[in-house]
Amino acid sequence: MPISRKGKADLLNKIPLFSECSRAELEAVAAVTDELRLPAGRVLMRQGTVGRELLVLVDGEVTVARNGETIAVRGSGDFIGELALVTHRPRSATVTATTDVRALVVTGRDFDRLVRDVPTIALKVLKTVSERLPSDEL
Repeated sequence: MPISRKGKADLLNKIPLFSECSRAELEAVAAVTDELRLPAGRVLMRQGTVGRELLVLVDGEVTVARNGETIAVRGSGDFIGELALVTHRPRSATVTATTDVRALVVTGRDFDRLVRDVPTIALKVLKTVSERLPSDEL
């Protein structure tokens, strides 16, 4: 059963990327998200490629690898892909589903429109993204 817009907003509120957003801002983000179901073993993002979306993991687990070495495991409530989307740099890691995954996706085009139409979201998201950048990139 697909997640309702209210359900999406509730999920988005629980993740750090959007946790400082107001209910109206969460509803705006929820309006531009699509739900994806991806099988275990699927590569969701590949290191070095251009980032065109960010994913919010609803269910399932993924591994994050840099140069072939696993650097993190992410699961429900985590988000991935935001650095490449916001910085317009190539993906810094490869992300692979280790279980079946259900996720919300925000495309780059929708994200750009969202921060243009609701600029307060941009400041909140950029603050969170800057906290996840490696210290040598600040």
